[in-house]
Formats: sequence, C-alpha cells, structure tokens
Amino acid sequence: MKVAMVGLGTVGSGVARILLEQAARIQQRTGGGVEIVHAIVRDPSKPRAVDLPEGILETSFDLIEDPEVDVVCELIGGTTTAADVVRQALQAGKHVVTANKALLCEQGEELFQLANDNGKTICFEAAVAGGVPIIEAVSQSLAANQITSIEAIINGTSNFILTEMLDRNVRYEDAVAKAQEKGYAEADPSMDVNGTDAAQKLTILAQLAFGTKASPKDFPVQGITQLALSDLKYAATLGFRVKHLATARLNNGKLEMHTQPTLIRDNLPMADVYDAYNMIQIEGDAVGKTWFSGMGAGQMATASAVVSDLIDLAVGRAQLTFPLLDLWHKEPNIPILPAEEISRRYYLRFQATDKPGTMAALTRILGDNGISIASCIQHESEVKTVSGPEANTIPLVIMTHVTTEGQMRAADEQLSSCGSILPGYLRLPIRE
Repeated sequence: MKVAMVGLGTVGSGVARILLEQAARIQQRTGGGVEIVHAIVRDPSKPRAVDLPEGILETSFDLIEDPEVDVVCELIGGTTTAADVVRQALQAGKHVVTANKALLCEQGEELFQLANDNGKTICFEAAVAGGVPIIEAVSQSLAANQITSIEAIINGTSNFILTEMLDRNVRYEDAVAKAQEKGYAEADPSMDVNGTDAAQKLTILAQLAFGTKASPKDFPVQGITQLALSDLKYAATLGFRVKHLATARLNNGKLEMHTQPTLIRDNLPMADVYDAYNMIQIEGDAVGKTWFSGMGAGQMATASAVVSDLIDLAVGRAQLTFPLLDLWHKEPNIPILPAEEISRRYYLRFQATDKPGTMAALTRILGDNGISIASCIQHESEVKTVSGPEANTIPLVIMTHVTTEGQMRAADEQLSSCGSILPGYLRLPIRE
C-alpha cells in the first residue's frame, strides 16, 4: 500500500520511523507492506528526527493526486489547510488517515459525507487518547452494548501538569514548562490547558457512542489554568485527587456532557492515572464497566495509532467498517441535557476577608440559592501585614451537598459582587 504523508513534524516523524524501521513486521501483518512514496512538507531543508529514503521529501500538494498513492496521511494539524488536504485526497479517490480531532469536530460531517460519496474511508484512531485504541473499542468491540456512560481523562498534557504540581510540589507555570520540555505540550499550550482539546475529543466519542451531534459550546468546558497547587492539596486532604475529566452519560433520556477539572475520590481507578497517561471508563448495558488506559500524549503513542489505521486499511478492515460507522448520521441523536440541570456536589475555594460577618455573608448567598454546605476548611490568615487586595484575607474551602449547576450559576452572580471575597473564586465539580 502506497502512502503520501502530509506533514512530518513530531507525530509524522514518529509514523515514518515505525513504517521504515518495522517494515518487515508490518509486511508480515499486512501481507504486502506499507510504503511511504511521498512526504509533503513546507520546508524540506528543516532538520528531521527520521532518515527518509532519497527522493520522497516533497513540497507540492499536487502529489496527493498521484495515481500511485492509495492513502493520504494528514498530520499537519489545524482546520484550514488540513481540511483542503483531506478534501483533495478524497476527491482524488484516496483513503485518509488523520490524527486531527479539531478538524473532525468542526468539519467532520462534511468530510464523512465526501468520503462516503467517493467510496473512501477516513480513519482517525489517533484523534482521541493517543495510543489507546478507544475509537475501535467504542465503534466495534462494544457494538453489542448501548453505552450508558463515558468518563475519561483524555488530555495527557493536563494530566501530566496536575501530576507534576501535586507529586513534585511545583507551581502551575513550572509544570507547563516541564510538559513543553518533554514534548507533551506545544509552544502555545492553550488548547490543552483551557479544556478545548478534551472537549473536542469528547464530542467525537459522544457521536460514536450516542449519535449526538455536539460541539464544545453546547456543554460546560473548563480548563486547568485557574488551579493552584493549594487546590490540589486541599483536595488530597479531603480524600480526592483533581483530574481533568470529560464526561458523557445518559441521564433520563438526555445526554449529560461536561469537560472540567473534577475532584475524584482517591479510591476510584481514575484517580490513579498519572503523568501523560489517559484513561477512559466506558459502561455498557451488557458488559458493565470497562477501562482503557495508555499514553495519551507524545510522539510514539500517537504514531502507533496512526500506523494501526494504516495497517487496517492495508488488510481491508477499515473499508468494511467505515460505511457502518458514519458517525455524523448515526441514530439516535440523543439531546444534550441543559447545563443548568446537571446535578452534583461542588468544591468552592475563596480568598475571603478576615473579619466578622464574612462566613455569614457566604452562607446566606448559598442558602438563598438552595445550596447546602457539607464541610468547610478555614485556615488562619498568612498575610496580615502586607498591603493590597490580599491583605487580611484567608483561604476558605467549602464542599457542598448535591445541588444543580443552575443553582450554582445563580449563586455565582451574587458571589461575584460580594464584598467579603476577592474576585475569581474557584468552583469545581465532585465525582464520587
């Protein structure tokens, strides 16, 4: 099978390494092998972490339409040029392999329809959870089930950062720098740390499992940028670990979805996922709970998933399953539960003024919105002599009983104007 690779960055170089260094093994597993015939890049003079055969490094996108090419492997990222590459490939009668979750999230419906119209396949195992084979699991291995719940740590970068902060006792900024040094985070880590990456992956899983067409603007999305090391320590004291959790679960005929830093009981499997590893817990009506875990970030984990798609195409498995997949037209399209109706407990962290009446003011706001306090942690002030907004303030942590997102949002408006607390208090959901 002849492949044109578009993009030879971190992941692309990893894919090329596997295809070149493990050619004999891949030939044995496919019956014919997988050969790179074109590697299309913007700058062929740029140093690369792989030794390519002579004559395959190219700059022209016209080579996508080379009659010799069977598959185009899109690994440039983004949603503009990448979309043009995928369209060009499908219209030229080529199968496509991509790791681009943003592209599938934003333009997947159009691209899947184009693939079907041209009798071709789009493979995207690497778009979610790196080296964990979760797309195949949801779409094929668990096909006998009505999936009822997905809970997932699916951004390895955020999980690495949270692990570094708590276990190495480092600040958020230092943990981000370490993630960049290891190649888990981009120079601009925004999509990882603001929750967008995980939310895009969750929409793909939700469409596979439930047939629900969602975008990140349809459900609560929160990143880890507001978390302080003290929050992770408070959570540990209370018997929790903070993880960036993506959730899609059936709830009275609707689909509850959210992607947020979440306090998870430390005796649950999800709490023990460290560094850049991912974990996806899937519950089905027949199989019960299943767990899938592995590296969710990094060059070779993602490259492994890309090459598995190429092998599936080479032996014909992907061509058989793709017409049945058609996730953008799958039924039923279960409606999304309005965010205000989501019901759970919450962790609240304030920097509050150290004076009489502060606690009374907070409890009055919460009580007026039907929010009951389960526990409270209040330490003595550590800044009694400095000037500025934090002078004579204390950290205050409140754990609520079960309430709704709507009630919390109503309380947010009143808390934001409460003179007893500094702006920017933190609110996180609790998973028990």
